[in-house]
Parts: sequence; structure tokens; C-alpha cells
Amino acid sequence: MEYGICLLSLVPMRAETSDKAEIVTQMLFGECYDLVARDGNWVRVKLATDGYEGWIDHKQHNPVTSSYYQEWASTKHPRVMDLVQVVTGNDTRIPIGIGSYLPFFDGMSIRVNDETMVYNGRASNSTASATTAQLVKIASNFIKAPYLWGGKSIFGIDCSGFTQQVFGICGYQLPRDAYQQVSHGEEVHFVTQAQPGDLAYFSNDEGRIIHVGIVLEGQTIMHAHGEVRIDTLDHNGIYNAERKRYSHNLRIIKRITF
Repeated sequence: MEYGICLLSLVPMRAETSDKAEIVTQMLFGECYDLVARDGNWVRVKLATDGYEGWIDHKQHNPVTSSYYQEWASTKHPRVMDLVQVVTGNDTRIPIGIGSYLPFFDGMSIRVNDETMVYNGRASNSTASATTAQLVKIASNFIKAPYLWGGKSIFGIDCSGFTQQVFGICGYQLPRDAYQQVSHGEEVHFVTQAQPGDLAYFSNDEGRIIHVGIVLEGQTIMHAHGEVRIDTLDHNGIYNAERKRYSHNLRIIKRITF
């Protein structure tokens, strides 16, 4: 088995072995993975964080040892809290964004295989659970981030990528897609009982979960729809006041206890 780590700010993971193929998700700086297949100039990888698979260009693969991967996978790593930062090595300066992983961060440096790199920005506390107020504050950093199918960064993110990132920074690992995330937490039976930090899920006409957002105060919701934005939430779904219509049909609200 071969293993790797992302040493770029973002690497797209695609559905097929082509630069034109759909981006199914992205891997972030500091995120480990294992190789499950090869096809020409492409390698299929499986993320250690959520088990998601996709194809990446072999030029963006950075190998790590089996022992490093196993240690990485069994350790909780701090996450970048600044919108944009850099990590620096001997001859390297890598731009990274909020939510990126800081492998084995000791308050000053990270470790990739036998190399040490310096990080001087803010980092999450990997040993403490976040409060609801902290979760909402972290989520607000993504306001106005543009929508991007498969995206997980401040410069492009989808609805489930947004919720996964926010909860991940707060120390809770959600699956990648909304229909997978809905299996987590306890049901909240009425919108009026929802609390900030709850996750609201929305379905299409066939009943499939296709959208998710984070509940805020005053029956509002923060979600990625065109951009990360705040809209009204009621028992019908999400109401977009600018367009004067409902954009999503509410299916269920879940509460995750850290």
C-alpha cells in the first residue's frame, strides 16, 4: 500500500481520469490519503479523514511512509483558523486557507515525514470541543465564499463541504455529502425548537437529501447556495427574500452533541 499527503493549498479529486472530469471533492493542505489505484498519469486516492475517493494528477501526489500515515490517521490535528496563511520550509512557501490541516503542530511547526515546516498563524485546539458560539463564529468566516461543486475552501465551497469544514474545525468529523451527514445527530422535531449549530437538511421531489445548512438565531440559516449566505428558515424550508421564493424544501433538522 502507498500513502501520501497534500502539500498544496488544494488538490481537486475528480470522478474520472481527466482534467475535464467532475470535481467530486478537494483535499486540503496537510490531509493524508492512501492510493487505491493507478491509471496512466492519474492516481485514485482515499482520504484518511472521511474515506472519500477520487482521481488526482500524479504530479500532485506527495508520498509519505506507512508509519507516518498510520501516526497521522490516529492523531487529531489542529486546523488553520486564519482565512489565508502560509507554511514555510527550507526552500518552500505554501499558501494555505482556513480549515487546512497542521500535522503534528507544536505551536510553531508542523512535521511532514522527516521535514519540519513553520506555521505562524492561528490554529484550532484539537483537544477541546468547540462551543455553539464558537461554531457559529467559525461558520461566519465563510460568508460570501462562492459556491463550487466539490469545493471545500474559502475560495469555493459547496453546501456539505461548508458544514463538513465548520464542524471539522470544531473537532467533529462529518462525512462528505449531505445525504451521509444526515445520519449524524439527534432529530429536532420542530423548527421552533432548533438551536444555533443544528444542521437542517433539505430534499428534492424524490425525497433525496440534496442540501444542508447550519441553523442560526432567529430562525435563520447559513448555507452555500450561490455563495455562503444567510436566509430565513421555517417549517417549509429556506426562503430567499431577495428572490421572494423558497429555494429548498425542509426535510429534517439534526442536533450534534460534541
